[in-house]
Amino acid sequence: MDAIVAEGISKVFHLQVNPSQSLKERLVRLRGNHTRDFAALREMDLTVGGGETLGILGHNGSGKSTLLKCISGILKPTTGTIRIRGRIASLLELGAGFHPELTGRENVFINAAFLGISRAEIARRFDDIVDFAELHEFIDEPVKHYSSGMYVRLGFAVAINLDPDILLVDEVLAVGDEVFQQKCLDRVRQFQQEGRTIVVVTHAADVVRQVCQRAIVLHHGEKVADTRPGEAIRIFREHLQGALSEAAVPSPDAPVRIDDLEIHSSGQEAKTITSGDPLELTVVFTAQRRLERPVVHVSIISPQGQTLYAIDIDLSDHGIGALDGTHRITASFARIPLLDGRYMVSTRVFDQTASEVAAVRVGRDEFSVLNPGTAHGVVSLKLDSVTAD
Repeated sequence: MDAIVAEGISKVFHLQVNPSQSLKERLVRLRGNHTRDFAALREMDLTVGGGETLGILGHNGSGKSTLLKCISGILKPTTGTIRIRGRIASLLELGAGFHPELTGRENVFINAAFLGISRAEIARRFDDIVDFAELHEFIDEPVKHYSSGMYVRLGFAVAINLDPDILLVDEVLAVGDEVFQQKCLDRVRQFQQEGRTIVVVTHAADVVRQVCQRAIVLHHGEKVADTRPGEAIRIFREHLQGALSEAAVPSPDAPVRIDDLEIHSSGQEAKTITSGDPLELTVVFTAQRRLERPVVHVSIISPQGQTLYAIDIDLSDHGIGALDGTHRITASFARIPLLDGRYMVSTRVFDQTASEVAAVRVGRDEFSVLNPGTAHGVVSLKLDSVTAD
């Protein structure tokens, strides 16, 4: 039996255009229409079966969090209907549902009351909540003093101990240490074995691959894919590249044109590089007018859109002065300390003495890294020694 059924849901926000600060301007603005509509969700259908684990992927602003808020009842859809079968517990935003002036203990009982759980029932589970969150020393401190990781630990501990039939989780694994992240994943797997329904929003492709049976991809408020996790991750990455390209809009009369970005390893053109091998990135550009102090920016971006490395290379620091015409600038790295994955490279060229971005190239160039060792993650660290006492 289906746990969540959403039919034709949309969510439109009415945003102020150029909001004013003075009372006079606000009164004048009442005479006309000074708002615009923003559609965060567009006519979406979604069904989640009982006991199913669904992943939701999408770049920032795609509607992921809005969808979860509509399912949880925090937001009411502008159109459409949502039917829920079972008790929902959710962890949607950092600190959501917590009163900053109250202690962790007080917030636990308030959160439970909102979900209709009696004080006696939550009192029986209180020690389990504190144990899972590992906040014994801080549970009687106001949560305004909590770190982001402490917020997430308490919020997740409350959510999983309220005996939910449906668990909604929004980016909880993006905050906190690795040990706690693994602890959360273990509890998610336990919930799966118990036949509970789980909906997870995340940028982490590995999480979707590990725990989800199905995944959807959102793009500008629309569901563009509903498929197996591996296929959904591929589609998400394609849309992410497109979003990065859309964001890279140089001035139409830019003084520089980027002609190419070449990727080499040990002097050979390479689209696949072994972890630890050298990497050379060559930016080929044409300055259509003189650049007095040229700067070349290079970024390496993860499949999730996170900037792993970025540098502005001021060519004057390397003995290169003003330039015009066509040039090749190569940035060489003795070793690439990345592990398995596909990485995007973006670059831009500009004049340090001018205010405009001259040329941008993003979302078009990428390379893959293969790791022959046993390490996993993003960064390859050199293990110098192992000792035993």
